[in-house]
Amino acid sequence: MTAAATLPSRPHTPAGGEAPRGRHGHPAARRAARRGDDTGTLVHAAAAGDDRAWTLLVEHFSAMIRLVARRHRLCEADQDEVVQRTWIRLVERITTVREPAALAGWLVTTARRESLGLLASATREVLGPEPVEPRDPAALHAAEELHEAIAAEERRTALHKAIDGLPPHQRALMRLLVARPALSYEQVGAALGMPVGSIGPTRGRSLSTLRRDPHLRSVLKDDR
Repeated sequence: MTAAATLPSRPHTPAGGEAPRGRHGHPAARRAARRGDDTGTLVHAAAAGDDRAWTLLVEHFSAMIRLVARRHRLCEADQDEVVQRTWIRLVERITTVREPAALAGWLVTTARRESLGLLASATREVLGPEPVEPRDPAALHAAEELHEAIAAEERRTALHKAIDGLPPHQRALMRLLVARPALSYEQVGAALGMPVGSIGPTRGRSLSTLRRDPHLRSVLKDDR
């Protein structure tokens, strides 16, 4: 594996090579710094080329990225590599991040993929004509299990966030159906005080709305 290079502080230099403005550079970064962790604002400022915004993002999320790599049982050098690669992916794609406020989930997903990529590359290394066996088959199995657990948690979180945005009667219905999927329509109607005949149409409208939720669609698409 290659040693981690120095992390680029931002995706590009502002036109004319100007230095960042003030201690927090871009006004959006200064506002975010005053308010605390306003991730969406920091992402927009970083995409605009603000050094301070990048510094705040790196300081806030690097430990989380390293934890993902550590849970894949990577050595310290490979953990550094995953952190580096994950930030490089953000540098390359920050202007296309669909949900800036949900950056943590994006970074976890990217770090997971980079970790699995390093583990997979170990299985493809060769000495002479024969491929090298994985350094630790148990680690590969554990990484796959962690991959599934993280993906499931991302789906669960995105689904509940999308449900929270539904109208109150749809929200109550979907929360109950998610929490207790085995309930009959009669039991659901009794629990919520809804006519049984309205449950199916309400459920259908709710699912239609959820399918259009951009963050939920992004998580489900990334996990295919």
